[in-house]
Amino acid sequence: DTVFNKPGVLFFAAAGDVGGQTVYPGVSPQVVSCGGTRVNRTARGRFISETGWVNGGGGPSAFFTIPSYQAARSEVVAKTGTQRGSPDISFNADPTTGVAVFTSTPVGGETGWMVLGGTSVSAPALAGIVNLSHHWTGRNPGTTADELTLIYSNLGKRHIFRDILAGTAGSFSCTPSWDFITGVGSNLGVFGK
Repeated sequence: DTVFNKPGVLFFAAAGDVGGQTVYPGVSPQVVSCGGTRVNRTARGRFISETGWVNGGGGPSAFFTIPSYQAARSEVVAKTGTQRGSPDISFNADPTTGVAVFTSTPVGGETGWMVLGGTSVSAPALAGIVNLSHHWTGRNPGTTADELTLIYSNLGKRHIFRDILAGTAGSFSCTPSWDFITGVGSNLGVFGK
């Protein structure tokens, strides 16, 4: 797992698209594990709420013990025990509310504009947000563990992360604070990451 430990390079990985199950490398303590949400909007597109995505991967690792950035937070330890918990942070991954993508290469036999989702969308989207944060703050990326320490130090700060309180995936439910579906929640802007 040391392949992901490179100073100045941050690693992001999808938490997976099977509700309540972990995947590698998304459960590695050396990556920012990216979970999924669903953005709920009115018929006119106005934001209403954000809920946990039913197919979002996550859970306790069967192989990795809890890393220091999670062990420092009692509310995380209460849910993960001695194991690494996934995901760390989340982004809109529900394919019905996902991101608009244009492709000239056929995807499922179709080209043009389409809406795609999955935690494979979450990971690069969150990497872009963190990259933008580093640009605006002038902060050196350090290591992935440094980034995760910063993310977890901001757990519960409602001006930085939206705490997702509704939704289920597998046997897990969204709960106040950190959970196995959305981690610390979804980002609100570029600061604190």
